[in-house]
Amino acid sequence: MVNEFIMTTEQLVYPLLIGFVLDLVLGDPNWLPHPIRWFGWAIAKTEQKFNNGDQSKRKGALIAITLLFFTWLLFFLIQQAILLNQLAFYAISSIIIFYGLANRSLISEGLKVENQLSKNGLEAGRKQLCFIVGRDTSNLNENQIRIATLETLAENLSDGVIAPLFYYAIGGFPLMMSYKMANTLDSMIGYKSERYKDFGCFAARFDDVVNFIPARITALLMVLLTFSFRGFKFIFKFGHQHASPNAGYPEAALAGILNCQFGGPNIYHGKIVEKQFIGENKKEISACDLYKTALLNAAVTLVMIGIIFWAIGFLG
Repeated sequence: MVNEFIMTTEQLVYPLLIGFVLDLVLGDPNWLPHPIRWFGWAIAKTEQKFNNGDQSKRKGALIAITLLFFTWLLFFLIQQAILLNQLAFYAISSIIIFYGLANRSLISEGLKVENQLSKNGLEAGRKQLCFIVGRDTSNLNENQIRIATLETLAENLSDGVIAPLFYYAIGGFPLMMSYKMANTLDSMIGYKSERYKDFGCFAARFDDVVNFIPARITALLMVLLTFSFRGFKFIFKFGHQHASPNAGYPEAALAGILNCQFGGPNIYHGKIVEKQFIGENKKEISACDLYKTALLNAAVTLVMIGIIFWAIGFLG
């Protein structure tokens, strides 16, 4: 007799399809409660309480591991509790997967920057861009704004879409949401600043590990879908030339696809940070380049979901 707690192919595929459609339609509206906000609250509270005194690196590691484990446990228990009720399972699983994906909001935020820049000018574009990047946008010119937007679309296609899908394929929505906790930990405490360099060290390194494969899958899908030999060449030539061991790969792929150049110096928190250049052609980025990238992000997401459907069906 089949174990009643083992998920079927349909229980893996249908919620993923529904969750993807929900993300496509709704994006990430502010009026909806979101687990990532709860993750952020938990991280902020524990950081305030424990990031002091000696052994910050050890305490930070223990906090990160604890939050990761209890995130997985919570969603695993939810999964097991709803497996016996088909309607509840499909509804709740689909909603959780919807929360785990971020491609609609990623593309929308990128297009908002372009819309503000094109219609309302440089200052409006700078203001809109500051919502999605960490760099100082106050002195960026039009080309630099578009470069920053493209870098964000490439990097976050991996972090916000392909990686969650990858971990869903491996371990269902409990592992998917554990990945989201890891990514939130890195985005909140994974910095080299005086406050976080020790406490957030484990979170930063762990995020590097869990994004290693998804970042390279993302880059590969980008160049395969565009038949870009230059993009494929750039992955190997420039992918490693980034402070992050992962972000450079989708950025390099996109630089090759668009035949442009990313990187260079930028200001973060009042300090100039020199980044190595990714790409060779210092061309002016156009609005058309951004629209192409938005379409590419959507196409990569669709193909990744198709691969997961095929893999689940094949293995099932």
